[in-house]
Amino acid sequence: MTPNQLLDKGLAELGLDLPADTRERLLAYAALIAKWNKVYNLTAIRNADEIITLHLLDSLTVLPHVTVDRIADIGAGAGLPGIVLAIVRPDLEVHTVDTVQKKVTFMRQAKIDLGLKNLESHHVRVEQWQPAKPFPAVISRAFSDMADFVRLTDHLVADGGHWLAMKGVYPHEELAQLPAGVRMKEAIALRLPGAADIHRHLIVLERN
Repeated sequence: MTPNQLLDKGLAELGLDLPADTRERLLAYAALIAKWNKVYNLTAIRNADEIITLHLLDSLTVLPHVTVDRIADIGAGAGLPGIVLAIVRPDLEVHTVDTVQKKVTFMRQAKIDLGLKNLESHHVRVEQWQPAKPFPAVISRAFSDMADFVRLTDHLVADGGHWLAMKGVYPHEELAQLPAGVRMKEAIALRLPGAADIHRHLIVLERN
C-alpha cells in the first residue's frame, strides 16, 4: 500500500473527508519528516508507512476534539500534532514550542514549504514563554507526565481553557498526581487506524 493509499484508508476509518490539497500537504509533510530524519534525527520513527500511521493519523485522532480557534502545542518535536492540525484547520492559529533548535528549525521550514500562514514555531523553554495572550487550549503529545505538563503551562491556559494531553494507555497514576486546582473533565478513548493493538486516550483537564 502506498503512503497515499494508507492515508486515505486511515482518513476513511476516522470519518474525515479532507480536500485533495489538504491530503497532498499531509503527504508532503510526511515526506519532509522522512527527509530531515536522515540528518537531524527528528523522530525515532523512520519507516514511511509508520510516519503516516503513528504520526499523521495519530495526530488526526484528536481533530474532532479541537474546537478552539487558537492552540499551543507544547514539546512539539517535529510538529506533532501542531503542524498536522495547522494543515487540516487553516482557520486554527497554531503555535508550536520546543527547546531543541533543530526541531524548531524543521518546523519553521515546514511552515515555508507547506505554506502554513497559521503556524508559528518558538524555540524557548515553555515555562519562560510569554505569548501576547493565553490560549483556550494547550496540547501535548510528548510530555511524559501530566503533572509537569500542567505545572509548566499553567500561565498559558486562559480562564475557562483546557489542557489536552495525548496519552497511550489510560494514565491512572498520572491523574492521581495532578496538582491541586486541576481536574479531569473528560477521558476520550481514541482509535488509531491500522494499529488496533495500540491504546490511545485524550485526557481533557480543566481548573476546578
